[in-house]
Amino acid sequence: MKKVYGSAKETLDGVLFDGMLIAAGGFGLCGIPELLIDGIVEAGTKDITVASNNAGVDGFGLGKLLETRQIKKMMSSYVGENAEFMRQYLAGELELEFNPQGTLAERMRAGGAGIPGFYTKTGVGTVIAEGKEVKTWGDQDYILEEGIFADLSIVKAWKADATGNAIFRKTARNFNPPAAMCGKVCILEVEEIVPTGSLNGDHIHLPGIYVHRLIQGEHEKRIEQRTTRAA
Repeated sequence: MKKVYGSAKETLDGVLFDGMLIAAGGFGLCGIPELLIDGIVEAGTKDITVASNNAGVDGFGLGKLLETRQIKKMMSSYVGENAEFMRQYLAGELELEFNPQGTLAERMRAGGAGIPGFYTKTGVGTVIAEGKEVKTWGDQDYILEEGIFADLSIVKAWKADATGNAIFRKTARNFNPPAAMCGKVCILEVEEIVPTGSLNGDHIHLPGIYVHRLIQGEHEKRIEQRTTRAA
């Protein structure tokens, strides 16, 4: 089965629709699928729900989809660094479902493993627990969190072979593997596509069985926060 496509537009063809749920990898600006995000902006898909740790920054990454008002709801852990994200949320223009970071990652992983829900102590006694089922084991309360089953996963890796076996570089792994696992369709963008069989099997972070389509492209590696000191 062909997995390698020539552009973001080609690889997104036939998988986008209004009102869909997209799981996006990345943390801050590290390991974000920027080419695929640009492709979704170009496609004009609207009323999207996005499960992602955050929403990029103003004018870059998922921030572009916020500016074009294509996102209806965010399932996220962090609103900072993006003024438009914060403005839309506080103005009641954007739905927001807050998730502790570990809970969000586990919800994605659970969806990829076919697990519909799990119990966790994280969030007990806070607004996170409102409206959720609570069970008690011993003397501890746990809340029920649902697995995320996305219509589409968009993720970014460092290297992959033509079958989709992928390696992430250092902290750019972040949410990418669990985000990739939970989508009915997973599209991967990479910096380099290498010959099949050239990757050490022990070094592969995401097996190609999870990847349906992939593209190679040039990426802009921004620094989210630059801190300097006087010489």
